[in-house]
Amino acid sequence: MANQRGDFIWYELMTSDANAAADFYGAVLGWRSRDAGGTTRGYMLFGTGETEVAGSMTIPAEAASAGMRPTWLGYVAVDDVDEAVSGIVAAGGARHLPPTDVPGVGRFSMVADPQGVLFYVMRGAVDGTSTSFHASKSGHCQWNELATSDPAAALAFYNGRFGWAKGDAMPMGDMGDYQFFTQNGQMVGAVTARTPEGPPPRWTFYFGVDDIDAATKTAASKGATIHYGPAEIPGGGFIIVADDPQGATFGLVGPRKQ
Repeated sequence: MANQRGDFIWYELMTSDANAAADFYGAVLGWRSRDAGGTTRGYMLFGTGETEVAGSMTIPAEAASAGMRPTWLGYVAVDDVDEAVSGIVAAGGARHLPPTDVPGVGRFSMVADPQGVLFYVMRGAVDGTSTSFHASKSGHCQWNELATSDPAAALAFYNGRFGWAKGDAMPMGDMGDYQFFTQNGQMVGAVTARTPEGPPPRWTFYFGVDDIDAATKTAASKGATIHYGPAEIPGGGFIIVADDPQGATFGLVGPRKQ
């Protein structure tokens, strides 16, 4: 079945060193990398061997000079990019890159939600099915987490734009609720309050691994900074949150095998 409006269909690493990033994520997640070629030459594709799940590019000089730091961004499917961007701006968001066509790939735009968190909206050139997000496959994104300055307003925004609905909530004390959200009936992520002393509002994407301890050890040995974990989560899995060697924040999720 083709992806529906509101699905996460792609993940992209904006980085200061694309080759070093490819080496790092290849070691940690087993991703194979290759140049996309054609009109997107210089854009790196990351794949599991079965399918591509993410991409990577060097931060453009103009964006770097404006202060953009290495970061992971998500692509959300829409039926009409121009209409979606207009709705996002009308709802208090912002447009950072106008709707743009990539021949054979699709039409996309970089936008921000009302709290300033960047993401993309996209309509693919073909009605294929992306499995970049897959809740149980290693090497795929398994969880999408938004830490923001106003969780209630953020969830209302994404609900209005993409139909994401509230799921259950997990109390987090003074931090409020860790609010799960669903897309087409599937729990795909959560919205939570950012810590006052922490980074600005952002998405963190958790990629699946077969062994959280082995992956954490590899990540650290390849230059990652581990900020949290491994920590157990409901359901028996474990997570870490880390920065890659270039400073992009990412998460890993998987079982403990020891």
